[in-house]
Amino acid sequence: MSLSPSAPSRLAPDPAPRRLAVRLYLYSALGELIPLYPVYALLFDRAGLTTAQISSLFAIWSLTAILVEVPSGVWADTFSRRALLVLAPLLSGAGFGLWVVAPSYPVFALGFVLWGTQSALRSGALEALVYEELDRHGRADRYPRLLGRAAAAGTTAAVTAIALATPLLAMGGVAAAGAASVLSCLLCSAVAVGFPESRRPSAGDARRRAAVGAALRGYLATLRDGIGEVRSRARVRAAVLVVPAVSSVWGALDEYTPLLAAESGTSFEQVPLAMLIVYAGVVTGGLLGAPVSSLGARGSAVVLAAAAVVLALAAVATGGDHRSVGFVGLALAFAGFQAATIAADTRLQDAVTGAARSTVTSLAGLGTEVVTVAVYALYAAGSSVAAHRALFVALALAYLPVAVLLPGAMRRPAAEPT
Repeated sequence: MSLSPSAPSRLAPDPAPRRLAVRLYLYSALGELIPLYPVYALLFDRAGLTTAQISSLFAIWSLTAILVEVPSGVWADTFSRRALLVLAPLLSGAGFGLWVVAPSYPVFALGFVLWGTQSALRSGALEALVYEELDRHGRADRYPRLLGRAAAAGTTAAVTAIALATPLLAMGGVAAAGAASVLSCLLCSAVAVGFPESRRPSAGDARRRAAVGAALRGYLATLRDGIGEVRSRARVRAAVLVVPAVSSVWGALDEYTPLLAAESGTSFEQVPLAMLIVYAGVVTGGLLGAPVSSLGARGSAVVLAAAAVVLALAAVATGGDHRSVGFVGLALAFAGFQAATIAADTRLQDAVTGAARSTVTSLAGLGTEVVTVAVYALYAAGSSVAAHRALFVALALAYLPVAVLLPGAMRRPAAEPT
């Protein structure tokens, strides 16, 4: 029996998904290869900004993400996703370059607006483009594996950037770290130019406009469904509240860790090494997320309380003669917080039973951003009367009542429908 002429092409491996995967990994890695990451808070401090002003910059960053996240999804569906992926790293690269060339509060604020917009433009467009291109080639089953590997590439690049920051600062100061960061963003944008995009939307097409209108109506209906599930099911409502309660404070404190390191006497060039220790704890916490999730709400509460106590003790230790011990303690605490955060996210996903899963998750994410902005405001207010160590201790201890309330909050009501 002879094969038809088209049979060999069906049997031969398609190189397109492989090329897409390589570009995805490069794009994810270059987007995180930013040596300015561990020292930008110190850059603000060196420019004469107060802790309150630095906190306001972080708040601008979060508020930009809140405002741009939802419309960015519409932009990705209406215009070229590849064009958005090309534009996104150019925005953050421009912000990093401006920070180094013209360091001042207005420029720093503009940089965070650009950076926040970059994150929002990239988040939905990248996943949608990758999935649709894989699906076009009949390989949609590879999507989870590709996204997981892309996340790993980004994490590896971030660790590499932190490690590179110290020699770059020693050789050329902030200018060298900034130039390397801008170069990485430019290369990231260049990689995005080669992304495939089969979809060719036309803004002037009446059917396209009708589809967008239908999508908007569908979006509003899904939003109503998600809010309805949160309001009607106590378990989901509790899980949506627990996620920001667990993740917001330590996520905000992470931004102030370089300032804590500088206060402890760590030199500007050595701060990235201290951050590398702390980042190793965050990575370890990610690996511990599944075991902690299996412990249940009571076990997660114990982990959360232990992490809070360790963080408070570690912050105090950074002011002593053995500050390296303090930063190891910070790493251990952040590992616990990261694991507890993953456990809280897992319980949220387990609680949701309706079709509006992404909407419910987005509501929890919105809550996290709002609480994070509140933490920035508290830190700014406290910075006028207390040192960084004291603020870390106070905010760490704020986790203790959360840990006490966590098991009760996550207990499933007996009368709640499944």
